[in-house]
Amino acid sequence: MLLVVDAGNTQTHIGAFRGAELVEHWRFATVRESTADELGAALRSLLSLRGLAFSDIDASIVSSTVPQLRPEWTAMASRYLGHEMPAVGPSVRTGMPLRFDSPREIGPDRLVNAVAAYEHVQGACVVVDFGTAVTFDCVSDDGEYLGGIIFPGLEISLEALSERAAALPRIDLGEPRSLIGKTTVDAVRSGVVYGFAAMVDGIIARLRGELGDDLTAIATGGLAGTVVPYCDSIDEVDDQLTLDGLRLIWERQP
Repeated sequence: MLLVVDAGNTQTHIGAFRGAELVEHWRFATVRESTADELGAALRSLLSLRGLAFSDIDASIVSSTVPQLRPEWTAMASRYLGHEMPAVGPSVRTGMPLRFDSPREIGPDRLVNAVAAYEHVQGACVVVDFGTAVTFDCVSDDGEYLGGIIFPGLEISLEALSERAAALPRIDLGEPRSLIGKTTVDAVRSGVVYGFAAMVDGIIARLRGELGDDLTAIATGGLAGTVVPYCDSIDEVDDQLTLDGLRLIWERQP
């Protein structure tokens, strides 16, 4: 079985594949100070919940947007899984040409998403990832990574609003009751959800004007379900996109 790890700034998403089939997956909060032993203990507990063990894992790969966690994950694999865990980066083959001025600056999760999206669409596409930031990653019709757009995420925006505006409370994200809020909480929630939806639709409209109307927009990320129902421009939602991309990149290694 193949273990894939997407260690993001806020959440870590782990999947176990048997061939192309995702057998199981888990999410937990990312702790940036985690050691290899702590990651190993967490992984063992998650596997045991489904009757699996370290011995069931034949290979693994990690993508981490938290630099200090990359060596911890690779050390965990060496110690507990008994094999080398490649980390997505400049030395890992993705099979995707990069039309980007500074390829080393591309977030590994963004590149993984682009690989998975193009494999699925086989044409021009954009991935909108709703995580700590909202990122847009564009792929040409020929399968080239073109670059992207980065926007502050929903939770970051809410935190900044409550910190800078003393009279505004910190709220939980959720479905707006109406466009026009009848309470302060409703007004903030409406502004965040409808505002981000309008931002996504506006950017995708501009991207289609530049890259063509047949550009496929795929949404992913932990907060996609909050915003996408209010968007008009998203074609698909794929919560497992990053996991699939990690599997594809692992299959492309020599």
